[in-house]
Parts: sequence; C-alpha cells; structure tokens
Amino acid sequence: MRAVVQRVLSSEVIVSGDAVGRIGKGFNVLLGIKDDDTREDMNYIEEKIKGLRVFEDSEGKMNLSLNEVSGEILLISQFTLYGDARKGRRPSFIQAAKGDTAKSMYDTMVNNLRSSGFKVETGIFGAEMKVLIENDGPVTILLDSRKGF
Repeated sequence: MRAVVQRVLSSEVIVSGDAVGRIGKGFNVLLGIKDDDTREDMNYIEEKIKGLRVFEDSEGKMNLSLNEVSGEILLISQFTLYGDARKGRRPSFIQAAKGDTAKSMYDTMVNNLRSSGFKVETGIFGAEMKVLIENDGPVTILLDSRKGF
C-alpha cells in the first residue's frame, strides 16, 4: 500500500462540478492499494498517517501530529500510485488492486480513521475527480508499506 501524504491548509475534491469532500488544516492523502495488500499493509499506513509529526510546534519545528493540531483528512483513492512506467511510455497498472478489493480496503481505512476520532472526507471511489490542494510548506511524505516492515 502506498500513500502520498500532503500537509495542507485546505483541500477539496470535486466530482462532476460538485464539491463532495472538503477539509481545512490537515492531510490530503492519495491512497494506492496493491493487488496483494493485506491487513498488515493497511495497519502500517493507517498508523503512519495518524502518527506523522509534521506540524509545527511553538518553536517552529515539525513536532506535532495530526491529532495534536485537530487536523482533518481528505482521503482519495489513487490506483495510479501503482503505475509502472519503467518500460515504454505508457504506464502499466497491473499491480493495482482490482476495483472490489481496492474499494473494500479503502472503505475500511476510512472507517478506521473515523473510528480513531478524525474527521475524514472522501471523494467518490472510481470517479473522475479534481483535487484542489492548498499545500502547506510544502510538506509531502511518501509512505510505502512494503518498505516499512
């Protein structure tokens, strides 16, 4: 599982001209699910998102977590994070999880983060989306569960 976590002042996702998810200060998370991801992969990414200390403390150091700043999460499914462009010019997405599997894991991640007390907004799984990001810093962290354990 992969996640691109961006610290934002605000973020919004638009589908067919309508805003379907919107957050203030927090994380814009693009989540890619691999065809053989497990509960262990999901738990790793979830814990990293909840615990990342990338918000500034009173001394201006990145030392605070999302919870400590009452941050919100905009979680967007992004199968293209498993695009493999090593050969040719057109990426292959063969490693990305198929729709039903990916949606189930995505929904579980959303529910888990909400159960942990976070405000979590989403896009619409599988839809063509426009994501507006007011990046803060900018701070962008790439998480990959297979490189983490």
